[in-house]
Parts: sequence; C-alpha cells; structure tokens
Amino acid sequence: MKSIKRGNKLITMMLFIFLVGMGLLIYKIQSEASFYISRSGVRNLGYIYDCNGEILFDDNAESGSYESGHFKDVGNFIGDASGQMTNTLVAKNMEKLSNYSFTSGIQNKGGKAAIYSTLDHSANEKVYTAFGGKNGCAIAYNYKTGEIYVCVSRPSVDPLKGYENLEEGSLLCKAFYKTVPGSMQKISTTIAAVESMGTDELESKSFSCSGSYTNKTGGKINCHNSYGHGTQGIYEGFANSCNPFFAQLVEDNAFRLDDIIETYRNMGYAVNGDKESRFSIDGIMCQKASTDLEDKNDFNTQWGCMGQGTTMVSPCQMMMWQSAIVNETGEMTMPYLIDKVTNVRGRITEKAKTEYSDRLFSVTAAKEVKDIMLSNGENYSGKIPGFTVGVKSGTAQVKNGAEENSLLTGFDTDPDHPIAFCILIENRTSGEVSTDQIATVLLSSIK
Repeated sequence: MKSIKRGNKLITMMLFIFLVGMGLLIYKIQSEASFYISRSGVRNLGYIYDCNGEILFDDNAESGSYESGHFKDVGNFIGDASGQMTNTLVAKNMEKLSNYSFTSGIQNKGGKAAIYSTLDHSANEKVYTAFGGKNGCAIAYNYKTGEIYVCVSRPSVDPLKGYENLEEGSLLCKAFYKTVPGSMQKISTTIAAVESMGTDELESKSFSCSGSYTNKTGGKINCHNSYGHGTQGIYEGFANSCNPFFAQLVEDNAFRLDDIIETYRNMGYAVNGDKESRFSIDGIMCQKASTDLEDKNDFNTQWGCMGQGTTMVSPCQMMMWQSAIVNETGEMTMPYLIDKVTNVRGRITEKAKTEYSDRLFSVTAAKEVKDIMLSNGENYSGKIPGFTVGVKSGTAQVKNGAEENSLLTGFDTDPDHPIAFCILIENRTSGEVSTDQIATVLLSSIK
C-alpha cells in the first residue's frame, strides 16, 4: 500500500514537472519567436513612423515607392533590415517590428506592428540639407521630456540605393561616437571649477592673456587671438574661449586636480585608464567620454581640460549635459527615440516615459554655468536670431592638426521650445557653412 502511495506521489511530481516545463517552453516560444522570425527570410516587418506619422522605415520599399532621398537623412540612424548596419534603431529593435504572433503566424496583410518614434522627419531633412556639402552631425532633443527630435549624420546612406561606392563613415551615426570636443570641453572644466572652489571664488579670479602663456612646467599654451584678450574673469574667458585663461585657471591653487577628476568621473568620463563603458538609447549604443589628467601644471592635462589631447566626447553626451545645466538640477534628462510600440494587433506594448540620471554635479554648478553660457549666448543674438540661447563653441584639431572641426553645443531657454543640441562640422574652413547657421535651421525647424 505504501509503495502505491509513493508511486502516485512520484507520478504526480513528474506530471507537475512536465506541465511546468511545457509552460516554460510555450512561454519561450511565444516570447522569442518574433525575434527569430524577424530575422528570417520569411519575415514581415511593420513600419517606423516619425512624430507626425511619416514613414521612416519600410522593409518592403522599392526604388520609386518614395520620393528620391526620402530615407537618406535617417539612413544611418534608423537603418534597415539588411544587416549592413548594426547600431541603428531597426537593427536593435527588429523583433518589435515583427508582424508575427505565435497564435496567428505571420501577418502578411493587416499586421500593425510598428515603432512610433519621436523624430521629426521634416526638421531632420532641413538640418541635413543645411550642411550643404560638409560632413558632420547634429543631434537635438527636448531637455524636459527626453524626446529626440533631430539626429543626422553625414555622409549617410540611402537604403533604397544600395551600398556600393559609399563614402567612408556613411554607415555610422556620428552623434553616438566620440570625437575631439575642442573648447566645448571648457563647459566641463568650468563645472569642475565651481565644484572645487565655489561660485564666489571662481568669479573673483582673473587672469591675463597676451596671446600666449607659458605654464609652470614650461609648456606653451597659445590663444586663438594672437594679440591676446587682456585681463579676464570667468565670463570673459569663457566667451572668448581663451586658452591662456583656462590654463591659468587649471593651475590655480584653489582648483584641485582631484576635484577635476572627480567631477569628470561623475559626469561620465573615463579618466586615466578607467574602464570605458557605453550607454544605450533604445538599444542604440553611445560611447562615453574619456580623457587623461595627471598633472594640472603639465601641458597635456591643461590641453585635455580645454578639449584637446586625449579628451574625447560624443555629441550625444555633450547634448545631454546641457539638460543638467539648463534645468538647473545637475541631473540629465535621459533621451529616448521610441515613443511607443504596437504589436501585430495594434495594441500598445511599450510607452516611453521621462527618466533622469543620477546627479552629475551640484545645483550651484548648474546655475552658475547656465548663467555663463547665457551670457555667451548674447554674443550669438545676431547669429542665431529669434532664440535666447546658452552656447559654447569649439574648434577641434584632428588628424594631427591637418584639419579642424567646428562644434557648437547649447540650449534654448524658451519653456515652450526646450531644445538642447550639439552640432559638429568636419574639416570646416572659413567661408563655409557655420555651426550657428545650422543651429538656426535646427531650432527654427523644430515645432
């Protein structure tokens, strides 16, 4: 009798394990089938839309289906399903576009799987065109909500025209990859100075520029103005982007190297060989900033604090820091590109929400740097007309000084137009399109 009872218990346990296993198997098939179907030869993918309902991705599109160049401005950002590009919205979210369900199979007709993005296609096209023949990138988002409105990178690729004879860099969205920031880096250094010495002491400092400065270890820091800027405080030194001023600021006894390093690390820099990491925006990977700071009296460290040397920052991360400044919180508004996702039946399965980073720097630093950037922005009232902006420009020497990139980052203070941005023009020379011209198009295009 006891053996029968033990047998019944064993059978019951085996049936229970079997049913649990079947349940897990069904769940796994249900949850992962879309992933594999979306990457198969029999896939049927839905659309990606912009914020106004324009189509940004159509896996069934053919030449002639859309006007020429319809996808070019988003080609290396939105991407396609060909596998040629891996760090794009499509490549990272293909299963969300799958018109497939475990119960109904592939829906070749009537499937409603879609990604509704925050991108403004019209604004994107205008900014892309504003670059003219120059390469570079521009990215802009709502610093209150996190919605990315514009993200262009030139050169780009038109998926409908194929991948032959492409210019180098066409398959990468440069907004997410590190570049030499030039004098935009002085924003981070100014933040560190406030954190280290406080607002009152920073504003009490003044340094003289005669066009060049020899630092305490004999390194020569030249100014872009060979005649110099005379005696300046932080507002003037920042606006003039004066290298000798910032070299002397970094050297100042009240500005501790450990404080610079700590502030930089809090902002997300990998410093002095720290393990470099990346962060994700709806699956798209973005590189984090990095630099080396070893001796604040040495040329290389001072040069790094001014955005040269080994200092590298992505335009996306530079844009994100602007939100922590203009919102006066020291916390970044985290960007997102996917507003919502619908499944094959049209039901909303994901909906974005605004999120914030941990505090990067103090409220005091945010307010002080915001005031400094707004003061500098007054110099751009004629260059970026119709907007009250806080900005910092940068000129970055690249390719061992053979070329210079032009950069601009900042924000619009209008509460009804809360836009932060970063713009990069590669190998710009005098007389060509400028970053402030592109900024004007960008801000004017975003409704």
